[in-house]
Amino acid sequence: MSAPNGFPQHSGTCITRSTERGAVQDLHAKKAGKAAKKETGSNGMLTSEDPPEGTSLNETLKLLPDELKANMKIKSVTPRPPRKPRLERAASLDEKSWRRWRRFRTSQESLTDPNETSSSNGSLQEAALGPPLRGRASPCHQSFQQNSLHSSPDALEGSPVGKSRGGTSDLGKRASEISSAFGGLLRGKAFAGGKPRLSQIMPARPLPPMELNVASHTLRTANRIDSDCRDYRHYSQHRFGRVSSSLSDTRLHGNGMVYDNCSTDSMKSTFSLLTPIRSKDVRGRSYLEGSLLANGALLGAEELSRYFPDRTIGIFVATWNMQGQKELPANLDDFLLPTDPDYAQDMYVIGVQEGCPDRREWEIRLQETLGPHYVMLFSAAHGVLYMSVFIRRDLIWFCSEVECATVTTRIVSQIKTKGALGISFTFFGTSFLFITSHFTSGDSKVHERKLDYNKTIQALTLPKNVPDTNPYRSSSSDVTTRFDEVFWFGDFNFRLNKDRETVDSILNQNPETDVSKLLAYDQLTSEMSRGSIFKGFQEADIHFRPSYKFDIGKDSYDTTSKQRTPSYTDRVVFRSRYRDDIHAVKYSSCPVIRTSDHRPVFALFRVKVRPGRDNIPLAAGQFDRELYLIGIKRRITKELQKRQEQKDQKSSSICSIS
Repeated sequence: MSAPNGFPQHSGTCITRSTERGAVQDLHAKKAGKAAKKETGSNGMLTSEDPPEGTSLNETLKLLPDELKANMKIKSVTPRPPRKPRLERAASLDEKSWRRWRRFRTSQESLTDPNETSSSNGSLQEAALGPPLRGRASPCHQSFQQNSLHSSPDALEGSPVGKSRGGTSDLGKRASEISSAFGGLLRGKAFAGGKPRLSQIMPARPLPPMELNVASHTLRTANRIDSDCRDYRHYSQHRFGRVSSSLSDTRLHGNGMVYDNCSTDSMKSTFSLLTPIRSKDVRGRSYLEGSLLANGALLGAEELSRYFPDRTIGIFVATWNMQGQKELPANLDDFLLPTDPDYAQDMYVIGVQEGCPDRREWEIRLQETLGPHYVMLFSAAHGVLYMSVFIRRDLIWFCSEVECATVTTRIVSQIKTKGALGISFTFFGTSFLFITSHFTSGDSKVHERKLDYNKTIQALTLPKNVPDTNPYRSSSSDVTTRFDEVFWFGDFNFRLNKDRETVDSILNQNPETDVSKLLAYDQLTSEMSRGSIFKGFQEADIHFRPSYKFDIGKDSYDTTSKQRTPSYTDRVVFRSRYRDDIHAVKYSSCPVIRTSDHRPVFALFRVKVRPGRDNIPLAAGQFDRELYLIGIKRRITKELQKRQEQKDQKSSSICSIS
């Protein structure tokens, strides 16, 4: 019995009769292998096709094996010129972006669509159907097709098809090559309905262990995602019932395109970095009522944690006796913005004794130095005592009304050079009191200075309208007990109980940071240890040289006939209602400012802040707008002048005559 193509059939094995017929059969088998390879690349299946009838000898010789081709002359092929480029209409930016999005969506659906409705799967399925086989396939071809459909590709190499023709037929070899070439791409089991599947790519070595949450903190920081919006997807779904519609993160999560919420964190677009506010909260929200933990309260815990996650703020406190000099320093950067801390503080409070005649000019210089990030919340004066409070402009909404009071300790004098000036306000739920003082001068007048202190704490009438945050711990005879955090700074005029020669010898022997021997003779340290002054107050460790008394414009101590003893007259002390609320970060002086016989002294603090209630009188964003505009305008003008000078210096040429 013979097959339609003329090949005899014996027990399912095809045997050749002559050399010519064997060569033709070999060529047909090779062509069938190529057809099978082509079909495999299109739909993932191996199929065979009979050679067409009427094949001429010339066509047959074209498909001879490589050993016969070597003995034949190959006709040279003349290369064709390249085709002319096809002119197309230039696509707009919208069309290009839409095409990129369409390609992304198509590739996404082809990998994850369970219903196989995408264009990629459809093209593969249509190719899997293939053209119908002509006539009736021989048993050899039937056996080969059956093995390719119902056995693994790795098992094809050992199937009976490869051995059916002995050494003359390389159909089995071709099938083995095809199966080995596509073995890494096709799955090792049957494909139901001709559906192709890409096999998993296994790494050469095991991957390192990975944490469950792979959200990148660096990525969030680079994209400036606020920490309150890390749970954006969950927050927006459950609280507001709306999710971002651009590049739907819900679909990405549902299809398994992302591992966790790190992608949605980085492409948050529906809401800004500000905390979202519901419409009904805007309608019913009242800043006159609220509790410590109320949601949406202006001074509550939610808003406080948003601005200060650790609930501590940085405060800069400085004191300087200007000696009434008209001349101001050319640059205040070293004073207000020391290089030691990497970041500026949230609040700046500067007290001045014997201030310059032009107080407004002094405030403009402060605003110019601090720049546009800060505004002057409040300023007050008592004679030649000045105090200015600057705060970051983002924080002015969380301050209560600012109140001030003064005390005069020298009644006889027409010019109020001695006394005290106090400023108080509440920030969130923490009350602050800042006092700058100028006590009685003189080496031996310790008792008079203690009287100045006692009069100040009794006569300073604060607070006035702003309620006390903890009235049960307040005393009517001591103003410092009526506030949570108190900072007292100024020229206290306490001296060193030692002669000039001894003090000079100690300063010459010890390095600048070792002043422990000098502090042993300090009057204020001695009185505070006895509890006769500044009860409950603390002072940071001193590691700077005495701030008084210098020759103006020089770094040398008093060389006049009076030969005053160098002393720590300018000090900063603090107290708190609650333990460990105030942490001193730095305590130092500014030796580069030499326009006065005193050196400025400053301290940096980290202060704990608590949430408050909205039932206090608020400053409502109050600040000195006129001062802000003048300071910024002057800052810009100086910057432009500086750039112009640098430009002129580069363009100018210097000629030297020898």
